Formats: sequence, structure tokens, C-alpha cells
Amino acid sequence: MLDWNRINELRAEVGDDEFQLILELFLDEVEGVLMRLSRRNALRLETNLHFLKGCAWNLGFSDFGNLCDQGERIAAQGRPMQVDTPGLLQSYSESKRALMRGLEADARPVQTGMRRA
Repeated sequence: MLDWNRINELRAEVGDDEFQLILELFLDEVEGVLMRLSRRNALRLETNLHFLKGCAWNLGFSDFGNLCDQGERIAAQGRPMQVDTPGLLQSYSESKRALMRGLEADARPVQTGMRRA
């Protein structure tokens, strides 16, 4: 569902404070596009899914990014009604919850001496 290697790599590159800002921006932008997602216009859907895919893969939302990629290809073939938009929304929601749980667990004091890699 999540690419923790990518998430940790990004956190290491930018630092925790900057990562929080990137995460907030990502969530705001992605949720704004998801709220406008419509299967009525194939080109607009394809463009929106391309944007979402890039955001998702950059932040480590691998399953969500893969679904966006699949939907983008379907929309590009002129079949926007076949794009699984409810599945995209569910995948995003589950990925976001998993990320938040993982970040919360990472921020807690370590009881066993082991941290998430």
C-alpha cells in the first residue's frame, strides 16, 4: 500500500519539518482534485489522474498511484466511465490512514529499541 522506503527517503532529504509541510500540501492538493474528479470528460479525467499519480508516487502512496496510472490509461483510451473512481477514493483514504498510523507510531518513544525502517 505504502512505499515506506520512498517516504523515509523523502523525510531524510528534506527533514521532518519540511516533510510535514510537503505532506500537508500533498493532502490538500490531492483531496482538492479528488473532490472534482469526474468521469464525464475523458481528457480532464486523464489529466487529473496523471497529476494524482505523480503526487502519489512522489510521496510513497504506491497502490493509489498504481490505480491512478491504470485509470489514466483507461481514460486515455476514451473509456472514462470504466475508471474505478470509488476504488481510487477508497485506496487514497486507506493509504492516508496507514501513513498517519505509521508516522504516529514512528513519533512515539520506542519501547523495544527498534524503529520502523
